[in-house]
Amino acid sequence: MGALWIAHVTVSDEEAYGKYAAIATEAIAAHGGVFLARGGRYHVLEGRDRPRNVVARFPSLEAAVECYNSPRYQEALSFAKGASERDLVVVEEV
Repeated sequence: MGALWIAHVTVSDEEAYGKYAAIATEAIAAHGGVFLARGGRYHVLEGRDRPRNVVARFPSLEAAVECYNSPRYQEALSFAKGASERDLVVVEEV
């Protein structure tokens, strides 16, 4: 069963976050992740607004969690910390 990686992000340092995005894209692809939404237009209906919204589909919940915990994604994440405020959840598809 597939899973969706859903991130809501406010970026405070575009340069550092760009480094994160480049490495994270590689790590996500290496774990079977495919982007469904990455930035783009959005409309908040409820809750907190974050200007960057990302959705990636993974083959499984386990693959998404494995990606997050992988050395390559953790390397990417080191650039995002301090350069962004983020919420990230992985949800199994039905």
